[in-house]
Amino acid sequence: MIFDAHSDLPTFVYDERKAGKTRVLEENFERFFGPWISARVMSIWTRPGMRGNATAYGLEVLNALLKDVAESESFEMVTNVEGMERNVKEGKVALWLGLEGGEPIGESLDLLEVFHRLGLRVLTLTWSLRNAIGDGVFERTGGGLTNFGLEVVGKAEELGIVVDLSHINEAGFWDVLDTTAFPVIASHSNSRSLCDHRRNLTDEQIKAIGERDGVIGAVAIPGFVDSERPTLEKYVEHIAHMVDLAGYRHVGLGFDFVYYLSGWSGRGVKGFENESRIPSLIEKLMERFSEKEVRAITFENFERVFRAVVG
Repeated sequence: MIFDAHSDLPTFVYDERKAGKTRVLEENFERFFGPWISARVMSIWTRPGMRGNATAYGLEVLNALLKDVAESESFEMVTNVEGMERNVKEGKVALWLGLEGGEPIGESLDLLEVFHRLGLRVLTLTWSLRNAIGDGVFERTGGGLTNFGLEVVGKAEELGIVVDLSHINEAGFWDVLDTTAFPVIASHSNSRSLCDHRRNLTDEQIKAIGERDGVIGAVAIPGFVDSERPTLEKYVEHIAHMVDLAGYRHVGLGFDFVYYLSGWSGRGVKGFENESRIPSLIEKLMERFSEKEVRAITFENFERVFRAVVG
């Protein structure tokens, strides 16, 4: 079983349904899930061009996703760990709702509550740019959480929403850890010491997430794996390095495959280009870790955090 902590599939579903297609996830089950993915966070990403109308766009994408899941036999949206476990036992894929960046909530805690009522359980506070919550890793100013951002973290605690620190800059990262005692995640990030990219985490950040009983999801974006020769072996090296720093209970998987999105170059991690290569990943992990550790990395670690925060 695989718990994939980050997927941009809602964007694909939205685009396909706008083109008149239905049952998009069901028709692409083998391609995107196969027999491997048992749970996945479906993250709504506000395209840069839609940031001025982010709330409406986010709700439209969510509506497309919910319609598509309702038409399917193989998927269910879930809002707690009990629902996830029940659906997995029934042979369905459990889908969690996430926001990749808080743009759709604007500057409103009420809108955060609305999205929670609609199923939101994972909030990536920023994408790579600034929003009302704080600065992303590509903002030049280096600001941390805003006053509103502090309120968002507190409201997320109250509602039972997992706070995701992928994409936020370092100042914001530490602001969050100073603000909350809850476990946090970095749903799709790698090690900066192995690949010097701003989207990756420093060793200090990796250790801090582990100390908070959180989880880092290793990401399969080529540029975050290696700047010259991204391979499956180097992807596994990121996992091993983060395990060495934080312990096997604090590392998971957040693939962030984007090969299906329009405009994507098609470049992927050699040997791990898409979901069909998951058996190769498992084989490599079994060479490095025990069966117990592999179960934790592939599923149980994120399950533990979601149980603690969401319930």
